[in-house]
This record gives sequence, structure tokens and C-alpha cells, in this order.
Amino acid sequence: MTAPSTTFGLSHEARNLHWLLTNLVEEVPGLLSVAVVSSDGLLLLSSDPGRNAEAREERADRSAGPRGSAADLATIVSGIGSLTIGAAKLLDVGGVKQTMVAMDEGSLFVMSISDGSLLGAHASPDCDMSAVAYHMALFVGRAGHVLTPELRSELRASLEAETAGSGR
Repeated sequence: MTAPSTTFGLSHEARNLHWLLTNLVEEVPGLLSVAVVSSDGLLLLSSDPGRNAEAREERADRSAGPRGSAADLATIVSGIGSLTIGAAKLLDVGGVKQTMVAMDEGSLFVMSISDGSLLGAHASPDCDMSAVAYHMALFVGRAGHVLTPELRSELRASLEAETAGSGR
């Protein structure tokens, strides 16, 4: 994973979250793509720096992430988060902490962040699921207390500016 095109001008907290996400992907073998999604389903932060068509084609060739873009992973994470939160309410079993979906060719992990945001990760089929969950929990513990409404707005604006700058 490479850093976003620039973190210049971002607050210390925003730069720290970018750094934490970069470390998560680089430190955990088998992680292919990671996204932080707001409680209303908007992508806030992603390990997918290349959202242009060329980068997507390269990723698809390597099977390195969702077939589309960071927005695709955000949509999936938001949908699974919504489904599991609804299920927990219907079953009256409290809040959802984490969800894991094991598939033939990979795994998907979704973990709640304290403010209602979600951390989602797409991993290879041979990943160490317990290591992925452990490192995601560390990220959530470090990010949860700083992910304020102001920081969410800053991250969203940064992503929009980056997308506009890439011509998409």
C-alpha cells in the first residue's frame, strides 16, 4: 500500500489514521484491502490509493482486492454492517463487535468502531484470521477515540479532493 497522494494539510489526527491504516496493511500478511466507512456508509479512509481504471485492472489481474475500487469495499462493509446490526437488534443480543465472512477465495472482516463507523478488511484465503482480527482490534482501539465528527468530515473532504484530482 502506498500513502494517499498527499497528507499535506491534514490534521495530526488525520495523518495518524492514515499511518495506522498503512501499518495495518503492511504488517498483516494476507490483507488485500482495508477501508474505514462512516456510520452513514461513506468511505473515509482506504488502503486503495489507486482508484483509476489502470490501477483497478492491475489489482484485478493480481486478485489483490475487490474487483472495482475502494468504494466497492466500502459498500460491502456498509451493507454487512447494516445487516448484522439489524440482526442483533432483532435477536436482542446487544451491539455487533465484529463479523467475519469466510469464502472459497478470501475472507471479509468487519469491525465496529466506537462512533458507529466500521473498519472492513478483505483478506486472502490463506490469511491468519486470528492475526487479522487482532490487528484490526488494535486499529479500532487506537482510532476509535479520535474519530470525531470533525475528523470524519476532514477525511471525507480529503478523499473527495483526491478523487477530483485524479479525474474521477
